[in-house]
Amino acid sequence: MAENMSLAIDPRSGFCRSNSTFYSKRKPIPLPKNHSLDVTTFISARAHHGKVAFIDAATGRHLTFSELWRAVDSVATCLSDMGIRKGHVVLLLSPNSIFFPIVCLSVMSLGAIITTTNPLNTANEIGKQVADSKPVLAFTIPQLLPKLAGSTIPIVLLEDHVSSQAGEAKIVTTLHQMMKREPSGSRVRDRVNQDDTATLLYSSGTTGASKGVVSSHRNLIAMVQTVINRFSIEVGEKFICTVPMFHIYGLVAFATGLLASGSTVIVLSKFEMHDMLSTIENMEAKVVDPDSGKALNVNQTGELRLRGPSVMKGYFSNPEATTSTLDSDGWLRTGDLCYIDEDGFVFIVDRLKELIKYKGYQVPPAELEALLLSHPEILDAAVIPFPDREVGQFPMAYVVRKPGSNLSETGVMDFVGRQVAPYKRIRKVAFVASIPKNPSGKILRKDLIKLATSKL
Repeated sequence: MAENMSLAIDPRSGFCRSNSTFYSKRKPIPLPKNHSLDVTTFISARAHHGKVAFIDAATGRHLTFSELWRAVDSVATCLSDMGIRKGHVVLLLSPNSIFFPIVCLSVMSLGAIITTTNPLNTANEIGKQVADSKPVLAFTIPQLLPKLAGSTIPIVLLEDHVSSQAGEAKIVTTLHQMMKREPSGSRVRDRVNQDDTATLLYSSGTTGASKGVVSSHRNLIAMVQTVINRFSIEVGEKFICTVPMFHIYGLVAFATGLLASGSTVIVLSKFEMHDMLSTIENMEAKVVDPDSGKALNVNQTGELRLRGPSVMKGYFSNPEATTSTLDSDGWLRTGDLCYIDEDGFVFIVDRLKELIKYKGYQVPPAELEALLLSHPEILDAAVIPFPDREVGQFPMAYVVRKPGSNLSETGVMDFVGRQVAPYKRIRKVAFVASIPKNPSGKILRKDLIKLATSKL
């Protein structure tokens, strides 16, 4: 950033005419210059007076900072004794838990690479990631062992009990046993540099097949610094983790970044509106008719509006935008069409983004299209969101069959269903002569959505 000081940069836009580049107008965040540094050491060395690091929302179990860092050292010692070294890949297959950060921080402290995956993925999808990333060790829970069936990877269980689903899994120990180990200062310590790989997380495949995204310790340290420098976080502040820790945002912000500020993270094993709203105090929601503003009853679809102490005051110097977003009683207009059932669960039923929203899960059409195109009888395909009252949206496929093919709707759905997680399954198929595309070859999804909904 220092070299930018000599450039003529427009203070309003951040644009530099000499190299046609836009520069950030924010003051640079200071980053550590020492080359030999891993993200675990960077976080653990931050001075603060925080006491509780994590709280399990379901059980109320607390994990203090002292307990956390001792556990990280203990697990790192065990991993070192098991032969885990710099550059080795370790798989973590688990829903959110207070033990998730322990595994990640322990692995990265050794210079090893953590790769995470969605526990809702199928065994086939997880198998593809395993084949690509080649982990030498895996951490998982007993319930997910079947998804690693057939793998020869040594497994560490995150829970003490071993279920009947273990089968022929090569279970070597449990995380709790590793946490009991006395940390060893004499364990093998490889030199870890900021440019070394820390994580290998896989993309959702919105533009094709899922790809492994490599992030270095420098990347993570920069993101952690952003979290703690851009927000006025006070020691002991509580944050609810409603996003998956196996995604980069959840991993950086909740599993690692907030630790550096001495904050407390309340962990939900998975996102449930009931659990989240029972954790957030003083939160209100209502569903209203978008046209009249009249409040609706249970199971009636309308716009979701929220009110609570955490809702913004408004937009700075923009009263028009504030008025269009907040009503006179402080209700935030979310722009999401939904209904709330008898149990208080909120179901989003209409989204404008291209990603298909099925029960809150994101389904990338491109991933399903790539899978469809691998079928020997399919010439072309497109996937769109189809509206549904119960799940919000589900994937619908428009398929062009190859000449002479008698492929059926059921055949298409079964082909995809065997290879993807349940929420990604195609639930409606229509056969067409061609897929509408623009001159550059991009699928005209809006045309297909209009065609599908015109028949409702």
